[in-house]
Amino acid sequence: MTRRIIFVTGGAGFIGSNIVAKLAEDKALDLVVCDTLHEAELGKWRNIAKHPVGDFVAPHDMFDWLEKRWRDVELVVHMGAISSTTEPDADKIIHTNFGLSRDLYRWCADRQRRFIYASSAATYGDGGLGFEDRDDLDSLAALRPLNTYGWSKALFDLFAARQAARDYAPPQWVGLKFFNVYAPNEEHKHSIKSVASQIWPKVREGHTVQLFKSYREGVADGGQERDFVYVRDVADVVAWLHKSESVSGVYNLGSGKARTFEDMAKAVFAAAGRPASIEYTPMPPAIRDKYQYFTQAHMERLVVAGYNQPFTSLEDGIDDYVRSYLAAPDPYR
Repeated sequence: MTRRIIFVTGGAGFIGSNIVAKLAEDKALDLVVCDTLHEAELGKWRNIAKHPVGDFVAPHDMFDWLEKRWRDVELVVHMGAISSTTEPDADKIIHTNFGLSRDLYRWCADRQRRFIYASSAATYGDGGLGFEDRDDLDSLAALRPLNTYGWSKALFDLFAARQAARDYAPPQWVGLKFFNVYAPNEEHKHSIKSVASQIWPKVREGHTVQLFKSYREGVADGGQERDFVYVRDVADVVAWLHKSESVSGVYNLGSGKARTFEDMAKAVFAAAGRPASIEYTPMPPAIRDKYQYFTQAHMERLVVAGYNQPFTSLEDGIDDYVRSYLAAPDPYR
């Protein structure tokens, strides 16, 4: 009997572990996680501790493992990446975010195995060209990201689309441009956790929280807007794609509605049953000229492709995150 394996890179990370949790609901699947766990006390292993994992593979053993088991693998979900927008080592970023993705794409194309990977809203740069997820070659090539991370993701989107246009592609290939994802299993991310997770300790104790001041005319302090998307919605989309083999291309994955950082902070206070107390702190000079003041995903193409589930509102998502995880004895999903 052929096993049905889904191979998840970055599967112990924030988004990856939530995808593992969702896909593990299908008992017919074997989930194989490829990741590093680092120090035990950081708790990254806890992200997957509640779910049946068929195997755990170190990144340097990835292709050896895949070559041995490729007949049983039906889908590679590639979430592994350097996700910090302030990572200073450009070689590290491009090797991981482009080079590894390229090699996995080629492996899936050669073996005719399906491929879903993480792209990013950072590919849109300052948003001057809008946030429509057009994936024709000219539109992808026109994007101008503001940092190396965004560029590495944009470069791979263009690579994948070019290969597919040349009829060299996995039977399904999907890039998901994640907007601002939040929710459980991000404790190990430290300084790049969601704002909700970062401010929670102060909210819990009833202290004032800090948000960045604005340096753009017409935008109030704390009024910078993001498309915040609950990670459960992200995992639901991946699970739907797993069942929708005919869907390929690059798609936005956000809530479709921009909200301010102040909105998010107030939602955390509300979920904790405390009055909001917010002050504004200077933004580090190093990121002021690379800062996105607005993101909002156009979600029409995913709907046209067949996805019809509603996305969680910011207030409902934060309420569930706080009550079910941040304020709970066990914060892991």
